[in-house]
Amino acid sequence: MRYFTALIIILIITLYGQEKQDKETMAKKVTKSESEWATCLMPDEYRVLREKGTEMAFTGKYFNHKDDGTYICAACDYELFSSNTKYDSGTGWPSFYAALDKDRVLEKTDNALGMIRTEILCARCESHLGHLFPDGPRPSGLRYCVNSISLDFKKAE
Repeated sequence: MRYFTALIIILIITLYGQEKQDKETMAKKVTKSESEWATCLMPDEYRVLREKGTEMAFTGKYFNHKDDGTYICAACDYELFSSNTKYDSGTGWPSFYAALDKDRVLEKTDNALGMIRTEILCARCESHLGHLFPDGPRPSGLRYCVNSISLDFKKAE
């Protein structure tokens, strides 16, 4: 009976903690109409972040960027990736083998262009970042392939 009671208490505490975390994440959500996004983003940013466009390979400001710091969402300043997980994938886009935290990047099935891919979006504002592929390096084996225009950068102090 004590085991069962302890199990129930742990379950309640876990569920309460998850609910609290979900509420905190939701409180941080950035929601704007598309017309609001259009006024606060440059046309090229809007095309990629909101219309799910792609910048040309090897043209973005961060594909060959080597500074230490944190890459953040260009639309809402949410911290997404660490420079510690950035690597040269040879694709011409910034690539990371992990997000700062799994809940910072949303994954969504993308059936566009006649192929099935995993689209990645900022968890705070749901702006398009790029795509996730299973061909990255260890330890994750993942490649978060991100448009430079979807990112800003905070240099480490």
